[in-house]
Amino acid sequence: MREIKPHSLGAFLLLGIVLAYALILIIAPLIAIIQGALAKGLEPILDTLSDPNVRHALEITFYMAAGATLLNTVFGVIIAWVLERQQFHGRRFLNWLVDIPFVFSPVIGGYTLIVLFGREGLIDSPFPIVFALPGILLAKTFVSLPFVPREVAPVLRSLPISSEEAAYTLGANRWTTFRRIVLPGIWVGVVYGVVLTLARALGEFGAVAVVGGGVEGVTETATMFVHRALLDRNREGAYTIALLLGILAILLLLIMTWLQRRMNLYRERTAHVHTTE
Repeated sequence: MREIKPHSLGAFLLLGIVLAYALILIIAPLIAIIQGALAKGLEPILDTLSDPNVRHALEITFYMAAGATLLNTVFGVIIAWVLERQQFHGRRFLNWLVDIPFVFSPVIGGYTLIVLFGREGLIDSPFPIVFALPGILLAKTFVSLPFVPREVAPVLRSLPISSEEAAYTLGANRWTTFRRIVLPGIWVGVVYGVVLTLARALGEFGAVAVVGGGVEGVTETATMFVHRALLDRNREGAYTIALLLGILAILLLLIMTWLQRRMNLYRERTAHVHTTE
């Protein structure tokens, strides 16, 4: 796409509006968090990170986010494959269901899990789910479900199906065809979806707070610790964990930017190949 440099007054005004919008909503809060965390030096930060409850909250956050990412990667690729490579009645309905977490409030998602798996829920589970770690895992999985299929599907759609059909003709089974033909072509989309899923799962609060209960040292995650620390007027603790989560978000953003460039290059190459054919 051809880049156009601003020359007119209107173009510069539009650029200024965008920069001011980003400054107010993104840059200013980041600066405030950094200043708040470092206001009293490094000692409060080290004290917060050495707190056993804080470390437990961080461990739960990372383990549950990793578990949700793993589940959504496996099932997300399967969903993308089914939607792009199979025709069946109810395909549009399934495609619609994938986007439900985008429009559902996370609080409603957490409450739904209580309705399903609570003490008098619709599903009688042999082990505790609500106000326990399995509930947190389900909540994080729910809110981050759409990212992998929505990133993989366009890449999968751009792959010529003739290569897969040729592999089947040569006697390859479905798994071999997927592993050797399809996966090398969609891996950038998969990784991009994984990064988005991980970022969403790490930062989830509403659904986790409802279904997990935020029990200190038991089901409290990092985001819930920030909320509790603010209520307890523990500003240093809240700033510290917020800063840590912010740094992780920035790292994930850099990875996403790199992957986006790779995806754009891949799509340009694919489009060029199709044009020459």
